[in-house]
Amino acid sequence: MSPERSPATSRLLRDKVRGFRVIWLAPLLAFVALASWALASPMGASPDDDYHLVSTWCADPGKTWACEVGTDLTQRVVPEALVKSPLCFAHHPERSAACQKDTFSLDPVPTEMTHRGNFAGQYPPVYYAAMNIVVSPNLEFSVVLMRLINAFVFVAITTALFAALPSIRRPALVWGWLASTVPLGLFLIASNNPSSWAIVGVGTSWIALLGYLESSGRRKVGLGLIFVVSVIMAAGSRGDTAVYAGFAIALVLVLRFRNVRRFWMDAILPLVMGVVAGLFVLMSRQSQFGVEGLPSTAVSDPTVASAAAQSSDSFGHIATLLFNVPSLWAGVFGYWGLGWLDTGMPAIVTFGAITVAVGAVFTGLRVMTWRKAIALGAIATLLVFIPTWVLYQGGQQVGQEVQPRYLLPLIVMFIGLAMVSANGRSPRLTRTQRILVGVTISVAQLVALYFNMRRYIHGDTPGTGWNLDQHTLWWWDIAVSPMTVLLVGSLAFSVTIWILLFRTPEIAGISAKSEETEPVRI
Repeated sequence: MSPERSPATSRLLRDKVRGFRVIWLAPLLAFVALASWALASPMGASPDDDYHLVSTWCADPGKTWACEVGTDLTQRVVPEALVKSPLCFAHHPERSAACQKDTFSLDPVPTEMTHRGNFAGQYPPVYYAAMNIVVSPNLEFSVVLMRLINAFVFVAITTALFAALPSIRRPALVWGWLASTVPLGLFLIASNNPSSWAIVGVGTSWIALLGYLESSGRRKVGLGLIFVVSVIMAAGSRGDTAVYAGFAIALVLVLRFRNVRRFWMDAILPLVMGVVAGLFVLMSRQSQFGVEGLPSTAVSDPTVASAAAQSSDSFGHIATLLFNVPSLWAGVFGYWGLGWLDTGMPAIVTFGAITVAVGAVFTGLRVMTWRKAIALGAIATLLVFIPTWVLYQGGQQVGQEVQPRYLLPLIVMFIGLAMVSANGRSPRLTRTQRILVGVTISVAQLVALYFNMRRYIHGDTPGTGWNLDQHTLWWWDIAVSPMTVLLVGSLAFSVTIWILLFRTPEIAGISAKSEETEPVRI
């Protein structure tokens, strides 16, 4: 028989329970939700994965057991799975990922020659170098581990930022991610694509800098560090997001501009990081596409309306582009397919995700100042101008080359900035509105994850049944079943949303002591 607890011990346990905050569970649950997306698709499932996986394996010239120089410097010899993993199912949604068994082996020995990789510096090297650290002879394990690391990085940096931000800035952080990541953001953040870091870096850097300019002491140091890491992530993953990071820095400096000595001293760090972002742009060959346009290929998304046919008239071409650019924004919310643009999403996903995003933006517009209006207008202008200019320069139409994932970092920033408090006023949703948001986004995530998994497990064919555990054609060699991953991941996502919307004081409108050291004015 165990001895009875003393009154002091019982009191200590009660105090610990009372001191526990449900919000502490949010990071763990968010990671579990993202981990389910990391397992939801096979090797090679994210766009251009053959290019990015090869680039990762070849990032360290010293690992000759993983990647060898080919017949010339523009080619490499790598394990054939890296090159062939998407070939049998990309652009063939009716095929499950089981076709990989007949396409390649998982032998880690380099045997396949390829020219598709970051051998000429088209992309910045930081992302590939970081992921190369966990490259191992077990190809599938390495691929999944990289996805889980990306998911962890997102959760860790967002959690640290939430803790460091002044309380009045936390709603903008939460809403920026909550209203923009279903389904494309979840898919990409937990993928092997450098767009993972691009999205996280841009979506984090702007608000970390905003908090940095408004804080002091240890909080300021922490936010400055998060800002630096975020800019390096964004600029070190893609050339276009290096431009976005520099744009975000300029935007926040305009928002917080004060012609006083403290502002100019605080501005040194962001100006230095702006230069760093600019150097990454110069290092990346992606920057030339903003001037010359992207190389023309066939239409890449069948959901885009046929009205996007080429026009020989310049004015007509531009008008057609402007009329169809919104489909790129909608693609972030499921209007375009996931993966190689071939994993279609049901209308409930797109409608639900867009409804939440639009609702958040319009709620934020209730709290407006002229500086905030200028900043939102600048981002909106970029969301129109960038795809229009690049496609016009390349002689292309919406549906060719420029994809929604290229604009997702700007959309995260736009929604977050719309929800920024201004002059002490905070945009808030009522309890009923938050219930509707939570239910809508949770259902959209569940359906999106299910259809993404079904596409690779069964193939997008009728008559396969609803149960992913039955007649499974493809799945990882793990003890956890597909339906378990779906249900546990979706439950974790839903509980995370519930915690953020109803147990976070700054979101739920619960009284909380202000932490600002000075009045926040935008």
